[in-house]
Amino acid sequence: MTLSSAGSHGAKNAPFDVSERNLFALPEATALPAPQAPTLPEGTSPALSSERAPLPPRRSRFLQAAHVTLPLRRFGRSASLAFVLEMERGAGFLLVPVFLSIGVVFYFSMSHEPRWTVLLGLTGASAVLTWAVRRHHKIHLCCLALLFCISGVALSKFQTWRLDTRVIGSNITVRLTGRVVEIEDMASGRKRLTIDVVSTERPKLRYQPERVRISARNLPPEIGAGSDVTGLVRLLPPSGPIRPDSYDTSFSNYFGGIGASGFFLSGPKLSEQTDAPLATRISAAIERGRQAVAERIRHRIGGPEGEIAAALIVGVRAGIPEEINEAMRKTGIYHIISISGLHMALVAGTVMGLMRGLFAAFPDFSSRHPVRKYAALTALFAIFAYLLISGMVVAAVRSFIMLAVMLVAVLFDRSALTMRNLAISAIIVILVTPHEVVGPSFQMSFAATAALVGAYAAWSDYKARRPVARVYKKSGLVRSLIRALVTMMIGLAATSVVAGVATTLYAAWHFQRVAPLSLLANLAVMPVVSIIVMPFAVFASLAMPFGLDGPLLQIMGKGLTAVIFLSEKIADMSPVDAIGLIPPEAVLLATIALVIATMTTTWLRLVALPFAIGSLLTLGSARTPDILISEDARLIAVAMEGGQVAVNRPRPNAFTMDNWSRAMDSEMVLPPTRVKQPDEGIFLQDFIASAKQESTAAGFVCSGKTCALRSPSGLLVVQAPDAATAAKACAHATVIVIEDAVTRSPCRKSQAIVVTRRELAQKGSAEVYLEKIDTASAVVSAGNSLPIIGEPKVRFAIEGNYRPWHTQRRYSREARGLPPYERKVASAPAETPVLSASDKIE
Repeated sequence: MTLSSAGSHGAKNAPFDVSERNLFALPEATALPAPQAPTLPEGTSPALSSERAPLPPRRSRFLQAAHVTLPLRRFGRSASLAFVLEMERGAGFLLVPVFLSIGVVFYFSMSHEPRWTVLLGLTGASAVLTWAVRRHHKIHLCCLALLFCISGVALSKFQTWRLDTRVIGSNITVRLTGRVVEIEDMASGRKRLTIDVVSTERPKLRYQPERVRISARNLPPEIGAGSDVTGLVRLLPPSGPIRPDSYDTSFSNYFGGIGASGFFLSGPKLSEQTDAPLATRISAAIERGRQAVAERIRHRIGGPEGEIAAALIVGVRAGIPEEINEAMRKTGIYHIISISGLHMALVAGTVMGLMRGLFAAFPDFSSRHPVRKYAALTALFAIFAYLLISGMVVAAVRSFIMLAVMLVAVLFDRSALTMRNLAISAIIVILVTPHEVVGPSFQMSFAATAALVGAYAAWSDYKARRPVARVYKKSGLVRSLIRALVTMMIGLAATSVVAGVATTLYAAWHFQRVAPLSLLANLAVMPVVSIIVMPFAVFASLAMPFGLDGPLLQIMGKGLTAVIFLSEKIADMSPVDAIGLIPPEAVLLATIALVIATMTTTWLRLVALPFAIGSLLTLGSARTPDILISEDARLIAVAMEGGQVAVNRPRPNAFTMDNWSRAMDSEMVLPPTRVKQPDEGIFLQDFIASAKQESTAAGFVCSGKTCALRSPSGLLVVQAPDAATAAKACAHATVIVIEDAVTRSPCRKSQAIVVTRRELAQKGSAEVYLEKIDTASAVVSAGNSLPIIGEPKVRFAIEGNYRPWHTQRRYSREARGLPPYERKVASAPAETPVLSASDKIE
């Protein structure tokens, strides 16, 4: 793709690699020559004054201080000139999405929902203030920044109000009738259906969700996208964050329009077909086409390669084996699975290359027409078709917007890879889906793209300033191929390093893991993806309507076999990738450094250096929680010595434990030890008595539904099924978790921290921090010295008032302090004796 900023008529006069932003800047002021004294004729001398020239005055302390502050004044003047130059080059427009994002982040981090009246009032006041101070440039810029921040808050509020997703509050079994929107094949062999709900019965839900996601063990072949189905389902409300500041299923489901999830108890089966709107019928037809293409790809290639090929072409990736997913995550190449900017760029580049090659076969036509624009327009239609068949997931839509802006820039004879185009893309994404700003996909995507565009602009400016370009001598074919291969590898290495540095901290913050060998994996895998996998995916898609896609898909499958082999081998060499929690201060400082480094073109780029150093210095300031408690009070994890974590269940949820282990930076999970003791109260008393005599702990010890743990630091954690059992540990335990939602804390007179299931149902999962008062001093208890532990601090995932994506929590039975629902069994009527005609009734 040619990236010259000159038009079709001015391409000969415009420099090829100069940054587009520099072309619109005012020319730099040239220094005027120093004035010189006029020359006098020979034999003449200047007039001499009769007055004696004054001696230079002695330098006073005030002048000495002024002499010291002179460099500071020069620095301030230089910074002011550099700032003016940046604004002339369009840096102000580049900051618009930044300030909008600040407002979006502020909205989603608020502890309560702002009112419309307050937001509209603030927006109007800031707009009036911005207009009133328009003659004062600096104040005007500050008011504009404030206006964009408030606009970001208003945009987020508007999207939340517009969606208003209905979410159920508690588990319920209901007969559901709806229309299938999407069908996914899961790795477990089950089918996952996304269904638009038409009606519910037995019982009829008064607060009926509009869309649900339900899994089924078997699916009749006649059921597809657009089919009306019915069946008995078990609906479940979305869970909250796995731990505080972690992934929130309720948040993603609310903005995805999903009101419940669950599974079929019977069915599904076809029901009476109803008339659907035109948009629904078109969407169903596209979805059926996606599924047909995915099935064809799986049949042609087979194995995990076929599943990955289906994910790359049509976005159906639920069937990829989990071990391959984990290997790709561990090596940092999982981005090739999700349809994103990489795939859109490769598709656009492949189509543009084909079109340019086709036009080159007709030189007369190409010399008279702007074939570059024709190729860009064809690539735009190609990526739009790719978006449709990919399922239009959020990452694909965002990538399409970015590529579409760049291709449209080519149509108007503008440079494609510019920060201005990236800013336009970010503004469009924020206007359409502001909630994506707080997600890892948006942050990592735009961070990587901004870093790459900024690095490309800096490299282009450097090449433009070089006096003479290096000229290679004419060489043979082999040497040219070797030089091209080396250049490609250097380019891939530079791209991987720049994108990796820009996104590593965001990945570590969201997922608590990094890929130490990501550079090696990308260097090994990306040539295969760029040269074999994606081009042949495009060729196969074009040949599929003619039935000629078989050989092309086979070549693509061979490339994917190499990708899987390389990812598994590098994953085996990769060390442990868990790094623990990352403080938000480090991410904030790194974001400021990235914005400054990528959006400035003068020496102001150096201002990013202190922020980057500050980010590195604060990386280790995050505190690891000592205890994590799930929102259903069934799973507890306690950090132990030696990087171990003890849990109270023999088979904990794998997804939850993976997240907790990475957050606690632990490598080994200690399962509980089961003992046989009929009376759980006696078991707890015996454990407390024996724990005073033991100096070490090997994890939880459980009997029935009661579990207890004594850590080497003296921490006693107890999980009790009810208040009566918990009362026996009030005088000794540090933390008590009661699994019963009906009971309240029985330890009101003790210092033990009691967390009930009702609290967890209302506020979500919890983490406990222990304050160590003095590690040197110790208390002696039965001959065992234990460090003094201060009062624990409990932090819940949901604090403050409920936001719209959490309001359903207040309606669950556990949050209302009610026991689990039990269906009442109708009792048989009393048996009535049968009287004969001869019987007498008195």
